[in-house]
Amino acid sequence: MNKKIKKILNKKNKSKIVCLTAYSKNIAEILDKYCDIVLVGDSLGSVLYSYKSTKEVTLQTMINHSKSVRLGVEKSLMIFDMPYNTYRNPKEALKNAKLVMRETKCDAVKLEGGKKIISIVKQLVKNKIPVMGHVGILPQTDKKFRFKGKKQKESEKILNDTKLLENAGVFSIVLECIEIKLSKKITEQIKVPTIGIGSSVNCDGQVLVIDDLIGLSQSKFKFVKKYVDMAKIIEGAVKRYKLEVLKKKFPKVKHSFKN
Repeated sequence: MNKKIKKILNKKNKSKIVCLTAYSKNIAEILDKYCDIVLVGDSLGSVLYSYKSTKEVTLQTMINHSKSVRLGVEKSLMIFDMPYNTYRNPKEALKNAKLVMRETKCDAVKLEGGKKIISIVKQLVKNKIPVMGHVGILPQTDKKFRFKGKKQKESEKILNDTKLLENAGVFSIVLECIEIKLSKKITEQIKVPTIGIGSSVNCDGQVLVIDDLIGLSQSKFKFVKKYVDMAKIIEGAVKRYKLEVLKKKFPKVKHSFKN
């Protein structure tokens, strides 16, 4: 077993797991100092490309960004988010996951879904490709973005899905926008770590989109907390740069070359 994955598993019920998304080397280098997991999320579709949904994200786009992220990650566990329509059956999933592992040198892949993807998870795990699960809101296929676990039948299905995923061999599961009591119940009943996003402090760890955290996106999701407004900081720097160029204050001699 990958040492980094073993480290994540050992954090269950001991210490919280810190996870953030990254799409480039520069950001990944910073996150690597503080995160246990760096996820190259298909959220880059909306964050970087303004796609209407993650369905538009291609495998090649994900590979390209992951190659960049890999250059900045040494300590953390790097996970590749398998995009929509790249794991429709075990054969397709294995082919694409092998390509991803070879091209990006990532440590694991993430798949969305429960019972429907169990055979796919088993196929990947059998071939020594580590898998992170993902239940609750499934951005790749859900038409409505509402929190999950409001009704008992839905709660039972999600809980069952997590147990099936655990038995299939996943090393952790993302719980996206799952009701507080349900996320607590899931975390208590399965042995692998849960990583929450909009699923309360009850999870074993937390993940957010880095652009939301630093204020570079216009996200209005309830579960997002903006820790700094980088958009304002960048705007201020660009404004000062413009003024210095117009007033001939930049570049100075120290920024220039002469014999």
